[in-house]
Amino acid sequence: MTHITSETELDITQKQIDQILDKTTPSQDDRDFLNVLGMLVYDYEQKHEPSYLLTGIELLNALMAEENLQPQDLVPPFETENEATAVLKGSQPLTVQQIQTLAKRFNIALSLLL
Repeated sequence: MTHITSETELDITQKQIDQILDKTTPSQDDRDFLNVLGMLVYDYEQKHEPSYLLTGIELLNALMAEENLQPQDLVPPFETENEATAVLKGSQPLTVQQIQTLAKRFNIALSLLL
């Protein structure tokens, strides 16, 4: 597949992404394929769907909701659940190390968490 051309193809691609994300320990090939699928979805959405780009804490909260995560699930890279909660509420900024770790955890660009 070189690009997604319809909602049906988008749904199929999303199912492939979900299957990879459901794996306990995805292989490097799975992670590479996930990157490709993510780019295909991104390209399709940029062309066919309104853009409501979230960044920073809004994006982090959305990613957590999407994966049904709680603040305690993010203790690494945060030292405590209280620190994670403070960041998620916007009362404490993310550190560079936290941004790097979270970007890797959620497989997103560092700049989206700035």
